[in-house]
Amino acid sequence: MIVALLNQKGGVGKTTLALHLAGEWATRGKRVTLIDADPQGSALDWSQQRAREALPRLFGVVGLARDTLHREAPELARHVDHIVIDGPPRVAGLMRSALLAADLVLIPVLPSPFDGWASAEILSLLGEARIYRPQLAARFVLNRCGARTVIARETAETLADHDPPVLAATIGQRVAFADAAQSGRLVSELDQDSPAAREIAELCAEIERIAP
Repeated sequence: MIVALLNQKGGVGKTTLALHLAGEWATRGKRVTLIDADPQGSALDWSQQRAREALPRLFGVVGLARDTLHREAPELARHVDHIVIDGPPRVAGLMRSALLAADLVLIPVLPSPFDGWASAEILSLLGEARIYRPQLAARFVLNRCGARTVIARETAETLADHDPPVLAATIGQRVAFADAAQSGRLVSELDQDSPAAREIAELCAEIERIAP
């Protein structure tokens, strides 16, 4: 399965979610490659930090920030169980290529009505991609949600009426993600029983249930 995390809006947590989905699958014994398609290379930076800390390699991280992604990702997918694409912000050519490569598109959004509206560009590109890939699946993912906040609930209710719909699993606003990123680790490596680790596991399980 090729999963692409895409949103033209920066700062919504694409890289964090991509790394943790790849890590969760890897710890379950799956062969995973993460494609860093963001010219900023944040996932590659995380991987290098992990190497500096002498931590074991969980999954491969490959830099492919170019619009031939739709041809190269399926080739890489032949050798692994899952490909996770950490998509670029505001690079339409790269985003189109990632959409054409993916089996499932995840669109991370923050708990704000403005974030839903800001996703108009990626939804337009998704519509274009479905002309060529009619079965392309997509879901919103609510990220950095404050516990039981009204705005998170209202955003989820707003997105529930959308195509694509929103996943039931949500990811909280947790310091553990920042701590993990700085040390080249995953939240499950810091504390396997933490709320952050449980949320990632729940997200991964829901993705597997809806996987095309």
